[in-house]
Amino acid sequence: MHPDSVRFVPWDTEVFGLPCYEIVRPDNEALHFATKHPGHYTIKVDPLSGSKARLHQHGFYYVDTLIEPHCTADRLVHFRHTRCRFGKQVTLEELAPLCEQSFLHGRFHRDFNIPSQAADLRYQRWLEQMFDEGEVFGLYFERALAGFIACRGGHLTLHALAREWRGRGLAKYFWSAVCAHLFEQGVEVVRSSISAANLPVLNVYAQLGFRFADAKDVYHRLVS
Repeated sequence: MHPDSVRFVPWDTEVFGLPCYEIVRPDNEALHFATKHPGHYTIKVDPLSGSKARLHQHGFYYVDTLIEPHCTADRLVHFRHTRCRFGKQVTLEELAPLCEQSFLHGRFHRDFNIPSQAADLRYQRWLEQMFDEGEVFGLYFERALAGFIACRGGHLTLHALAREWRGRGLAKYFWSAVCAHLFEQGVEVVRSSISAANLPVLNVYAQLGFRFADAKDVYHRLVS
C-alpha cells in the first residue's frame, strides 16, 4: 500500500508495463517508498524551492521543466487565415499517426530510460482518452488534416502538427481560432502546459498574447 503522498497512475502503468506513480508531496515516507518499491516515479517541484540534492540522493534525475501559458479573451491576438479551419469531424484512425514522434520535447521522450516507441504509445493512449471525451479538434488546411488540439474545459491538454506542416507559420492561425472558439463558449481563461524546451510552441503562445506562470521542474526515477 502506497502512502497518501504517492499517487498510483494506472494509464502509464498499462503503457509502460511496470507500476507508475506520481509523488504528490516529497516527504520522507514518499521518498522511502520510491526507494523500496519497483516502478517509474514522477515528481514535479518548484525550480526555486531550494536544493534538489535530496531528490538526487534518492535516485531521481531531471527530465524537463514545464511552464503554464495562460490567456484571457481581452489579451488574445486572433490571427486569421481563410484556408485554416478546425472541427470535430475527424476519426481516431486519422489522428493516431500524428502522435508518432510529435512530442519529442515531452518528458517521456526525454527520459533516457523509456524507449521512444513506448513514449509515443503513451501519448497515443492519452489522445484516445481525450477523443472518447469528445474534446479533440482536427486542424485542417483546406481539406488536409494538419494536426489536432485536444481540450479539457479551457485547458489545451495535448496538441500536435503533422511533420509535413511544421515550419510553415500555420500554428498561430490554428491555435488562435481554437482559443477564440473556447472564449465564445464561455471559457474565462485558456491554459496549457508545455516544456520550456519547446521553443516553437512557446513562441506561438507568446504571439497569441499568452503569459507564462507556474514553472515546475520534473524529475523521474526508475526502480527495476
